[in-house]
Amino acid sequence: MIKRRRLLAAGMLWPVFPAPAADAAQADVAALLREGGVVIAFRHALAPGTYDPPGFKLGECGTQRNLSDEGRAQAQRIGAWFKVQGLRPAQVRSSPWCRCMDTATLAFGTATAWSALGSPRASGPSANAAALGELRQGVVAASAQGGRFEVWVTHMFVLSDLATTGSASGEGLVLRADSDGAPKVLARLSIA
Repeated sequence: MIKRRRLLAAGMLWPVFPAPAADAAQADVAALLREGGVVIAFRHALAPGTYDPPGFKLGECGTQRNLSDEGRAQAQRIGAWFKVQGLRPAQVRSSPWCRCMDTATLAFGTATAWSALGSPRASGPSANAAALGELRQGVVAASAQGGRFEVWVTHMFVLSDLATTGSASGEGLVLRADSDGAPKVLARLSIA
């Protein structure tokens, strides 16, 4: 320790400061995505309000709760982070709701609508259970494919049911199936 202090005082050793927590968390996420065998499931970017208005129609964005200007900028920042990291998803899937499809396309350029990622508030219990089973199978399938990752964009309630945890608007949860096939959260990604 005394030698280290002398070297530091003489300018021969630079002090080492830990990276800020956000930078370290982002580095962990990037490493997991590079390793592959994971899904990063995002809650859609900021869309103020709760639930969709009465009489909304799935194929008509004007009848739904949509991204705000801040939400659109947030989605673009997510995409920019992936570009800077040199990370390209093997597949981008999204809930068919406009706020999710917009988040996915603003971030990644394209997305495939997947009804299993849709809002559970629009379906009955048996449809929700079937969708959750399909999503769990999707995590298991992605977990078996090292060297690649998928991006999913969905809703708070879907992530809560799938990963048994809450999430913020625009936050991504890195998921991998455990030995029992249950999705496990390995890391979180929040882009400011």
